[in-house]
Amino acid sequence: MFDLFSDSAEPANLLHRDGTVHYYGPVMSQASADDYYQQLLTEIDWQPDRASMFGKTIETARKIAWMAEQPFHYTYSNNTKIAQPFSPLLWELKSIAERESNETYNACLLNLYHNGSEGMAWHSDGEKDLKKNGAIASMSFGAERKFSFKHKQTQETVSQFLQHGSLLMMKGVTQTHWLHRLPPTKSVTTPRINLTFRTITGQLVGFFPA
Repeated sequence: MFDLFSDSAEPANLLHRDGTVHYYGPVMSQASADDYYQQLLTEIDWQPDRASMFGKTIETARKIAWMAEQPFHYTYSNNTKIAQPFSPLLWELKSIAERESNETYNACLLNLYHNGSEGMAWHSDGEKDLKKNGAIASMSFGAERKFSFKHKQTQETVSQFLQHGSLLMMKGVTQTHWLHRLPPTKSVTTPRINLTFRTITGQLVGFFPA
């Protein structure tokens, strides 16, 4: 929870086994979270996500952006994206995520969910472009939504509501043993923006102009 004078220890691990997930709660003031939310809504070049399934390409209602320190390739759902350069806003938010999680990141996948009808099915972030067992920091703005984990073998589940301006970090072998999802809900009628900071070790396509 955000506290200007706090020097608390790392949050407890949300998972009972085979992985590490820390939920930090809000890591900024309400006013700062509101400001970042409005900037992200208006400044990001949001585009529909695309996925290839059974030989067909589909577009999602959810919109995304893929940004990084360098023009990294990132392939998931059989589609490859090339990163756009971090804006000053993203550099600022990345520094907050790194400070709170004590990890470093070089890329960010941004998601815009317009309302509770848009979500994300069970999956794990194990793409070959990602650093193996690397940390992924998930920063949330806007509507509060439930985020769930399911163990791949035992099927046990763990859920956490992600607050406006909050940070959640997954690391270690979490992606090997757990799936996660953002379940749809009829009770949410406003947008949520999610930033997932991560480390890419895959293909680099040139360099951004200086």
